Amino acid sequence: MNSRFISAALMLAVLLSIGSQISCVAQKKEKGFVSIFDGKSLKGWDGDPKYWRVENGNLVGEITPETLLKTNSFIIWKGGEPADFELKGSVKIATAGNSGINYRSEQLTDVPFALKGYQADIDGKNNYTGQNYEERKRTTLAYRGQKTTIKPYTGENTPEAVRAGVKGNAWTGLEVTGSLGKSDSLKTLIKSEDWNEFHIVAKGNRLQHYINGVLMSDVTDNDTVNGKMKGLLGVQVHVGPPMKVEYKDLRIKQ
Repeated sequence: MNSRFISAALMLAVLLSIGSQISCVAQKKEKGFVSIFDGKSLKGWDGDPKYWRVENGNLVGEITPETLLKTNSFIIWKGGEPADFELKGSVKIATAGNSGINYRSEQLTDVPFALKGYQADIDGKNNYTGQNYEERKRTTLAYRGQKTTIKPYTGENTPEAVRAGVKGNAWTGLEVTGSLGKSDSLKTLIKSEDWNEFHIVAKGNRLQHYINGVLMSDVTDNDTVNGKMKGLLGVQVHVGPPMKVEYKDLRIKQ
C-alpha cells in the first residue's frame, strides 16, 4: 500500500477521533438541557401574533410602522415557573431594536402579555446588553461589568414605595462589590446585528448573565421582599421605533 495513502488514512483517523472527543465534551457540557422552542411553531409559547412568529427556524419578534407598541409586549413560555435554572440560546437584533429575556417574573393582569421581573437586557446598540434590569419594578440591578449585592428592603411593600427607591433608572439599594471589566471593553465582545450567544444562570439569589461566554453582570439579591425565587420566562419587544429581534436554540436546564 502506498505510504502516502497510509499516512493520509492515519491522519483522517486522528481527526475523526479528535472530532468525536470534541462532540462528547460538547454533549457532556449540555447534559440536562432541554429545548423549549421547536423552531417550527409557537407551541408552548403565548404571545400576541401581531408581534411574534416563526421564520427560518427562529423565534421572531417584530414591530412595524403599522404595529407600534404602547407598552412592552412579551411572548411567554408556558412550560412552568423555573426556580434554579440555566438558560442558553442565541439572539440577533436590529440596531434600532430593544429586547430582553425575562425570568422569575409574574404576568400582569391589567396589561396584555406584560411581565414584571428580572431581565437579561438586550439592545441593538449594545448599550445595555448583558446588564440586569428588573422590568416594571426596581429597574437596573447591575450595569454591564458590575458585580452587585442588593441590600434587604425595609420600606413599605407598595408599588409607590418601591418606585421611590429608583433614581436615575437604577435601584438605590444596590451596592457594587466587584468589577467584571469596563462596560465599553465588554461591549467590544458583543457583535452588532449578528448572532450572539447568551447564558443566564439563576441559582438561589445569585443571577449571572453571560454573552458569548463572558460574564457581563453578577447580582446577589438579598431583597426578600422584591426579589423572586421562581417565576415565568419570556422574551420581549420594546416600545419604540420599528425593530426586529430573533431568537434561536433556546434550551433550559432546571
